[in-house]
Amino acid sequence: MALTQMQLIQSLGEAMSWFERELNWGVPPTELRHLCGRIGELYAALISNGQMASEVNQKGYDVVSSTGERISVKTTAMMDSAGHISFNVNTLNHVDRIIVLRMNTAEMQIETLLDTPLAAALEMMSNERNGRRDLALSRLLKPKSPGIATVTSVTFEGYLIRELENGTIEVERSGKLIIPAKPTLRELAMRLNVSILNGNGNPHTTRSLGSLIIKSINQINEPKGELQD
Repeated sequence: MALTQMQLIQSLGEAMSWFERELNWGVPPTELRHLCGRIGELYAALISNGQMASEVNQKGYDVVSSTGERISVKTTAMMDSAGHISFNVNTLNHVDRIIVLRMNTAEMQIETLLDTPLAAALEMMSNERNGRRDLALSRLLKPKSPGIATVTSVTFEGYLIRELENGTIEVERSGKLIIPAKPTLRELAMRLNVSILNGNGNPHTTRSLGSLIIKSINQINEPKGELQD
C-alpha cells in the first residue's frame, strides 16, 4: 500500500527517534545498518516525492520517484573517507538513479553525498570485481565550502570556538581545527558547568552544545558593572 507524504514523514521521524535512542544506549552507529537503511529509503522517498519499492528487498532498487525513476539508496554512518559503498552489478540494470546518504550522528541529520543518474555514478565506481562495483566515499565527500561567514566566536582556555553562518560549530586550538568537535565541546561543557543533555535527557547535538558553550563564555566575559559608593 502506498504511503502518503505525511505517513512517510511520520515514519521517518519515528525511525530517527529510534536511531537516536540506540545511540544513547551506546550502540555503535555501524551496528545499526538495517535502521540506517530504512531511514535512508524513507528520506529518499520524501525528497523524490515517490514511494518505497513495492516488495521488500526489491531487485536492485529501493524507491520509485514520482517520475518513475527506480532509485537505489545506500546509507552509511561512516564519518571518514576510508570506506566505500558496494553495488551488485547483476541488479544495476534495474536502476535509473543512485542516491548515497550519510547519517551524521554528531548533528543527528541526514546528509546527501550523491544524487545522480546511474550513468554518472558508474563513471565514479571501480571496475567490477567478484560481481561488485565499489564507490569510494572519498570521491563523494565534498571539500568544505569557502567563504562561510562566522556569526560569532569566543576564546576559552586556549580554544577558539566559532559558529558559522550555516550553523556549523568549529573548534580550534593552536591554529589547528579539531575534528570531530563534539568530544572537545563536552570537555569544555564540564568546565563551564554546562549540561551536555537537553530537556528530554538526550545529548545535545554539536550545534546546540556549541551554541550553549559560546553563550556561557560570553556571559563570563561580560564586563561587570562598577560598584557605586
